[in-house]
Amino acid sequence: MTEQPKRSLFAADGVAAPLRYAVFRRIWLASLLSNLGLLIQGVGAAWAMTQMTTSADMVALVQTALMLPIMLISMPAGAVADMYDRRIVALVSLSIALVGATALSVLAWLGLVTPQILLIFCFIVGSGMALFGPAWQSSVTEQVPAETLPSAVALNGISYNIARSFGPAIGGIVVATAGAVAAFAANAVLYIPLLVVLFLWRRTTEPSRLPRERLNRAIVSGVRYIANSPSIRIVLARTLVTGVIGGSVSALMPLVARDLLHGGAQTYGIMLGAFGMGAVIGALNITAVRKRMNGEAAVRACTLSMAGAIAAVALSREPVLTAAALVIAGAVWMLAVALFNIGVQLSAPRWVAGRSLAAFQASIAGGIAIGSWGWGRLTDAAGVETALLVSAALMFASPLLGLWLRMPPVGARNEDAEVLADPEVRLPLTGRSGPLVVEIEYRVDQESARAFHNVMQEVQLSRQRNGAYGWSIARDIADPELWTERYHCPTWLDYLRQRNRTTQSERALHQRAIDFHLGPDPIRVRRMLERPFGSVRWKEDTPDRAANEVLPVATAAGSST
Repeated sequence: MTEQPKRSLFAADGVAAPLRYAVFRRIWLASLLSNLGLLIQGVGAAWAMTQMTTSADMVALVQTALMLPIMLISMPAGAVADMYDRRIVALVSLSIALVGATALSVLAWLGLVTPQILLIFCFIVGSGMALFGPAWQSSVTEQVPAETLPSAVALNGISYNIARSFGPAIGGIVVATAGAVAAFAANAVLYIPLLVVLFLWRRTTEPSRLPRERLNRAIVSGVRYIANSPSIRIVLARTLVTGVIGGSVSALMPLVARDLLHGGAQTYGIMLGAFGMGAVIGALNITAVRKRMNGEAAVRACTLSMAGAIAAVALSREPVLTAAALVIAGAVWMLAVALFNIGVQLSAPRWVAGRSLAAFQASIAGGIAIGSWGWGRLTDAAGVETALLVSAALMFASPLLGLWLRMPPVGARNEDAEVLADPEVRLPLTGRSGPLVVEIEYRVDQESARAFHNVMQEVQLSRQRNGAYGWSIARDIADPELWTERYHCPTWLDYLRQRNRTTQSERALHQRAIDFHLGPDPIRVRRMLERPFGSVRWKEDTPDRAANEVLPVATAAGSST
């Protein structure tokens, strides 16, 4: 009788299933301590700011200082996570946060902290965590199998919100008894277990046969992938809007505790703890919500519930009622953010997972950072209650976005790309040779022309996601059955990457296009090196076999596009 709940909890789709894997379990437990320290520091920083200034704007800027780095450097951080060993990236980023927290502790102990210094070091700690986030989240796919990935995402949210449940309350006690310096020092100490666990993790990697991209090209590749993925674009837009509106709760919580509830640091900690407790409840139920509701319905229910909870926080003057409303707000906030996060993780292939998650982090953190600044300005002008009521009204109206930006079904691109042999080449090429022009000829029955053209619009996005540009589809006016797909790649190396980034679901899409082809002969593929005037070397010389040269493997011509 008592075993059945345990079995269901640890089933493949149970929220605790990823904890069966030792690497994930150790990193998860250590991240719980790290999150606990970060929340304790957050309490200390916010409360220290209320003691140094009466400006609501400056108090709200503490949240902005912690979140703004995520918006500013997430995409470079995601590119770094995809290019280098994610374990090393995580260790370096945690070291940055540790240095920032340690320096802030020392300055606070010496009594040298001013509002400006506090914001600067909050920004440094936030920068370390901004670099850490994509490397940590994208490495989850290396710690657990794909079927438990949604549960692993939910568990990571639970880790943060367990810390949110207890960290603020502990932080309030620490600040009340030992001052902000103790809160800053606690954060520094609690980074150490995660550093140790990551240092001991023996991550297995398969080295790529292609050279890694330069940072600027990797960033461009990530932006291009997202720009050509309609489902990810929609999720990021909805995430940004939810962050801007919902950021009022975390940004104004110190003022809710001080001005509406007339409490101190402990009250502030308890209110944050109530929000975090609700978030844990929400994360524990993410699997059930995903089974019962589609993405749009779930997000709509979450935002409407949060609107009511924010309004209750604005109108309540009783700590018990405010805490109850914050439990609800925390649960639906966590559900909405987890739904967005899962949607991005399961829609992006591994080669761009860090950059896709970085874009997600930039959306949620940028939304909170921008919103925190705006809610602080509105509070200075109209008061805490009015600002929260405006936030509730906007949150209530936000489901209308679903009329234009409906949450898409979760994609199926989170699979490894199949490595293809390189095409036959008889012209001396280096990795920098280019641009490369690819032409693919299809012969399609005229009655199927419209259906073929519709499929090719999806093929266009697939090619452009993975690195192609200048894509076009043309129909021969003298031979209406003949269609020519044409696109460019900047260099030969970019073309090899473009071929090997295509996932199984994208190859199935390409096969749908090929299935329209008529006749016994296969589709015809031409790969041509585009040469501007004056660039052709007429002299037959030996190609420079530089370190960055990519020598192709000869295979049957036209074996793949």
